[in-house]
Amino acid sequence: MPSCYPRLVRWQPGSNERLRKAALDLFSEKGFEQTTVADIAQRVGVTKRTFFRHFEDKRDVLFGGTEQLEQLLADATVNAPAGLPPFEAIAEAVAGLDWLAIGRREDQRQRQAVIAASPDLTERELIKFEALTAALAEGLRRRGSDDTTALLAAQAGMTVFRTAYRRWLEADTDLDMAHIIATTLADLRAVISTQKPRS
Repeated sequence: MPSCYPRLVRWQPGSNERLRKAALDLFSEKGFEQTTVADIAQRVGVTKRTFFRHFEDKRDVLFGGTEQLEQLLADATVNAPAGLPPFEAIAEAVAGLDWLAIGRREDQRQRQAVIAASPDLTERELIKFEALTAALAEGLRRRGSDDTTALLAAQAGMTVFRTAYRRWLEADTDLDMAHIIATTLADLRAVISTQKPRS
């Protein structure tokens, strides 16, 4: 007798990305709040249980991996060449990330549109950025910087990170993220160096 339910297929390699893409498509079509885990699982022909093997919840589709990125940034800051000033150590860490791991630009544009449409998700993204800033600051403290220096340099580094990411998303051409990071770093240095003296 034919079933009224979609056949659950044997899960293939790349399951995490298939679930992520299905979730992003559904969030775009229906809205984040209106999309259920069951909807996502059904879209790719798996059970909810399979979804939860890959993600803690729906939000994890959008924000998963932040903890690993925090650790990468902190470690990269600590391991920047000895003798670099605090901000330059952070610049080295941010520029040295594997930006290909971010994923396809179209997927990231879709992700950002979903986040922008939800005040709750926007707030969560800000919290994630704060966590990344704290990771950069911790990396500098481990290099011997004082708290104030570490925080100021980390905030400047996160400004570069966020600005470069936005530029990458908005670019009409397929610009290399490492190039955008370098350009953004140069822009920030130019802004700082051309500040008018206090009167």
